Amino acid sequence: MNSIWIFGDSAGIDFRNTASPIPTGSSMDGRGSCVSISDSVGNVVLYAATLHYLNNDWSGRLFNSQNQIISGCDSIIGYDGYNELIILPKTGYFNQYYLFSVGEDGANNGGCYYSIVDLNLNGGQGAMISQNIQINNNNSGDCLTAVKHGNGRDWWVMNKLSTHTTVSHLNRFFVYLVTGDSIYTPLVQDLGTASDADLQKIIWHPSGEKFMLINQAGYMSEYYFDRCSGTITLSRDIFPEQTSNYNRYFWEGAYSPNGNIFYISTAPIYNTDTAYLLQYDLNASNIQLSCDTLDFFNNPIVSGAVRRGPDNKIYFSRYYNWGFPFYPYPDSIRNYVNENLSVINYPDSLGAACDYQPFSFYLGGKRTYHGLPNNPNYLLGPLTGSVCDSLTSDVPSITLIQSFNIFPNPAKNILYITQSYKELIKRLTVFNSIGLDQPVVTSSIKNGEYIEINTSSLSSGVYFLEMLTEKQKIIKRFIKE
Repeated sequence: MNSIWIFGDSAGIDFRNTASPIPTGSSMDGRGSCVSISDSVGNVVLYAATLHYLNNDWSGRLFNSQNQIISGCDSIIGYDGYNELIILPKTGYFNQYYLFSVGEDGANNGGCYYSIVDLNLNGGQGAMISQNIQINNNNSGDCLTAVKHGNGRDWWVMNKLSTHTTVSHLNRFFVYLVTGDSIYTPLVQDLGTASDADLQKIIWHPSGEKFMLINQAGYMSEYYFDRCSGTITLSRDIFPEQTSNYNRYFWEGAYSPNGNIFYISTAPIYNTDTAYLLQYDLNASNIQLSCDTLDFFNNPIVSGAVRRGPDNKIYFSRYYNWGFPFYPYPDSIRNYVNENLSVINYPDSLGAACDYQPFSFYLGGKRTYHGLPNNPNYLLGPLTGSVCDSLTSDVPSITLIQSFNIFPNPAKNILYITQSYKELIKRLTVFNSIGLDQPVVTSSIKNGEYIEINTSSLSSGVYFLEMLTEKQKIIKRFIKE
């Protein structure tokens, strides 16, 4: 459940009465990444945050409902980000939870990790039973996220490659199937190019079947996500990444409840002190030109997170830049900026009708920084009419990634596969969009450069090519003409 938000300097919001949310408090003091999860009746169960550079400590802390750090939960891998934590219930296990985290910077424990906490232990106060288990050693962007599997029970956890890698300018997604018993080897999917510096974000559409990818170089693209197979396909590029003459610096975003409008905050561009809160109409014939400026502001007011709340309003957090060392706030730094959130009351409406109210939600004397909870949609149900269930694999967790490209796409009679370097492919399977296996004919590697697949027996339509090696499973989408 997403009933209680915990964030900032002991700040929080209780959404159990969505008609009238109220401020609440906690023991947390976190500048950026934070998450919280509640039980079925809305009481907070766990919350977590990673610290900034306070005392050179970059790690995370996990708290229980009594606002105590859980035994063994005071050194969660993390760094200096904003979306580097996710809490998920461990399906089929009462009072057990996964905590996923990423260390987004290559110099500070880069990669993806999970821990498991059991709240049945330590007299009900909880204790860690597995901590910082690495499932990916690739440097990660600041965009760890999760969405319900199409069966409405299990989860997909997703993160992305950052720029701190030898694979330059590659949009590489890692998608993990997470069940109560297992975390399966990821689907590794490459879709397009962008510099993907650490400050990139994945924002889910309310349906869980789309997401928006943005980054600090002004990139904005929308992708389809198959909740049954975990496969991603590019829907549309909205803004290409800037390579010069920078005038966009996308920070955080949120879809409106109906999914037709996208809100985004920006940060100042180099020598420009102005930041913005913007609205885009996703149904417009030209989305770029549909931009409406809802707010603009200058230092010492600094952009923060934009999140859709359980009440279907959108909340906007801003940090007050009081000067070095920036975090934590001294007790004397209190004002309308850090003691309030701004609110979009009717986010399904365009322009002034959305009723944007700056600094209108008082936090009861608590203070906010940049971050708001990176909580997934815990209430997202199974796909209507779908019989899909979890796809599992006995392939071990990967320690080495390779890239596959397929062409031409669309294909007529032959589809080719190229590899960035050679690793034995154990199995090739083509399946259609509803998951039914189709026959595949493969030839030997041609001149050590590519693999050839005969697709002449396939009917026209959309297919997925699954490539299984000794270290990974990769799925690519293609169209048969």
